Amino acid sequence: MTVNTPQFIGDSDAVRAIRGLLPVVALSNSTVLITGESGTGKEIVARSLHDLSGRSAGNFVPINCAAIPKDLIESELFGHSKGAFTGAATDRKGRFELAHNGSIFLDEIGDLSLELQVKLLRVLQERVVDPVGGAKAISINVRVIAATHRDLEAEIVAGRFREDLYYRLNVLPISTPPLRERSADVPLLLNFFAESFKVQGEKPISFSPDFMQALKAYHWPGNVRELSNLVDRFSTLFAGQRLSLRSLPVALLPKGLAALQLLADEGGLGDEEAAPLPDAPAWENSPVADGVVGEVSAQAYDESNASVLEQMTFLSEGLAVLPPEGLSLKNRLAEIERDLISQALSRTKGNVSQTARILNLQRTTLIEKIQKFGLRAN
Repeated sequence: MTVNTPQFIGDSDAVRAIRGLLPVVALSNSTVLITGESGTGKEIVARSLHDLSGRSAGNFVPINCAAIPKDLIESELFGHSKGAFTGAATDRKGRFELAHNGSIFLDEIGDLSLELQVKLLRVLQERVVDPVGGAKAISINVRVIAATHRDLEAEIVAGRFREDLYYRLNVLPISTPPLRERSADVPLLLNFFAESFKVQGEKPISFSPDFMQALKAYHWPGNVRELSNLVDRFSTLFAGQRLSLRSLPVALLPKGLAALQLLADEGGLGDEEAAPLPDAPAWENSPVADGVVGEVSAQAYDESNASVLEQMTFLSEGLAVLPPEGLSLKNRLAEIERDLISQALSRTKGNVSQTARILNLQRTTLIEKIQKFGLRAN
């Protein structure tokens, strides 16, 4: 199967605004900072800026700052000279030099170490790079496009990102919206990826009305990347078929869609051609969308005649529904606390001090909780 490089697909106001902004920003050589959740199409925006610019004949050089080990990232960015370190058998150009007269895309810039941030700041100020072990600086002519899913202003307050670098990067800001805020674009994206991922000799997969509405109502925590992967999966396993929500194995569905399937199997959704589910935007002003979960769930689901719409709202957002027999709130909160601490320990590779910082806890308090839950730390 052949996958076309996607453009920023959609007909929502947010997408139209970005598409209208791209040709204007592309004319400038100023630095661009693209912000948005993972999977929202930040690299697509960066590539479009390069293709629309006067630098399109030059290279577009992407690098994921979070994917390269800290001891190699400086060499990757700025290059190195022969013998600069063990294994440096020859001179090597860095990504900035490779992007000369073109554009460099620094993805996940928020994950760059403070030490590298200082060196990047010099590159932006003086337009020269210093290869590792090199004797002289190299002049470059590069358009810098950076992107991050992090809140850099919050990272500055936390001491993890330099304020001067932030203002050097944030000359022309662009924000990519999450898919849940433009659910009307979901059918367009589904059809695009169905066509892109279709098996040779087969028609693209299609979606029944009940499944299409469920996909529009789904929260999409992984955004367009998650949607693309899901269509790729279905196109491979069910080539040319028309898919309905009830017909798919639960193991192939994301958690929120699997919950909706369960509700459909219990008769809550009605027949396939019945009245469609409400689109996600209709719920944007609901208490769930505002994050008021516990109080609303207790109120909404303690009643035996809770509506199907209320259940679907919670399930599509990936939230637990209060069972009719009730539950122990204390135990449930303890489970959530344990899971979050476990995730934080995993992210910091067991470093207690770093874990305490990202959880906003005293170190001694965190140690007590680690011992209480039987978790492992360094």
